[in-house]
Amino acid sequence: MSKIRSVAEVRGELDAKNAALVEIFEKAKTDNGYSMSDDTLADVQARNAEINDLGIELEKARELDETFQKAQQAVRDAQRPAAHLPLNGKARQQDQPQQPVNGGGNGRVVKSLGELFTESDRYKNWRRGTQLEVDFEEFDPKQLKTLMETGAGFAPENLRIGRIIESAQRRPMVDDMIPSTTTTQAAVVYMEETTFTNNAAEAAEGGSYAESALAYTERSDTVRKISTFLPATDEQLDDVPQVQSLINNRLALMVRLRRESQLLQGDGIAPNLAGFYNKSGIQTQAKGADPVPDAFYKAMTKVRHTGFADPTAHFMHPNDWQDIRLLRTTDGVYIWGSPSDAGVERLWGLPVVATTAATENTGLTGDFQLYSEIYYKQGIMIKVSDSHSDYFVKGKQAIRADERLALVIYRAAAFCTVTGI
Repeated sequence: MSKIRSVAEVRGELDAKNAALVEIFEKAKTDNGYSMSDDTLADVQARNAEINDLGIELEKARELDETFQKAQQAVRDAQRPAAHLPLNGKARQQDQPQQPVNGGGNGRVVKSLGELFTESDRYKNWRRGTQLEVDFEEFDPKQLKTLMETGAGFAPENLRIGRIIESAQRRPMVDDMIPSTTTTQAAVVYMEETTFTNNAAEAAEGGSYAESALAYTERSDTVRKISTFLPATDEQLDDVPQVQSLINNRLALMVRLRRESQLLQGDGIAPNLAGFYNKSGIQTQAKGADPVPDAFYKAMTKVRHTGFADPTAHFMHPNDWQDIRLLRTTDGVYIWGSPSDAGVERLWGLPVVATTAATENTGLTGDFQLYSEIYYKQGIMIKVSDSHSDYFVKGKQAIRADERLALVIYRAAAFCTVTGI
């Protein structure tokens, strides 16, 4: 049976190995990059592999610790009288369009939105309209005097296959690194400790105790809405498979892509979210003359030293990650592994999220697991109506998608941008 180590034990070993690797890079640094012997380079690559393995082990230890905490909470909840029946499903279901519950109690009949729409009475009644039927008279090609061929006669029938090639869009990844939950409120309100005066000191027998102070400030993050709609004619909606694909995939993807941009770059001015880049109090580390990996390590140090947090991930533009992945020694040897290897999407043991939602030349690192959270008041909803503008008299439908959410960054100092990379 393999031993499962604690989060603190794994983190301690990871920090020690990262610090040792930083010393090697510092000694090998030159004006043009890094100068390393073959033995040193092999040692760096071996250490980097160990760091990556420890990073994965740390993530698993965190997941196990979180599972244990949730189990303990479940036991405590079970020992209290239930105020209401719990809802079925997982918190991350907000990424799927919400679906109604049929029946009472715990019985749930779940169907896709496309199925619910195309099976609705309204849609079926619309489909029952009179359809044009055309009967062709019998046709005998033998009665023709001219030779039948594709050039002078009938061209061969070509049927369009059912496959649709969708336009290239980025894969949503940002919210995968941020915990999420639900809320029934229009804003997420919490208390932040803004004064911590520690005057704890030694006291002689019978002496006075030193007075300390704590103060708290109420903070609030408003739930915002992300929405879009797509017009379509009644004739277009007659294609049932197209309708289901449209509702279940593309509109929901449009909302998710905008959500990603807001999570990172929202300016906080209503109706925008306050994204990580624009959060007041977030730390900054300039690259300066440092190699990019060094700048990220210094940002991690700021998160630990000033924010008293442990970074869990890095965000950066794919072009910036490319520069790191292609780093070479002065002899032309790749530091992050041979081009023949798949390579690792990790830096200093932490996962790298390379996405075009990030601002190019600006990286971001921080403790996303403990000090940020997405609150969903409403998952992605799909609605269809012909009441928009003159759509009713023109035989058009408006298909709209929206969701409501709030991003809460509990401790700004637990995050740091890396500029000039």
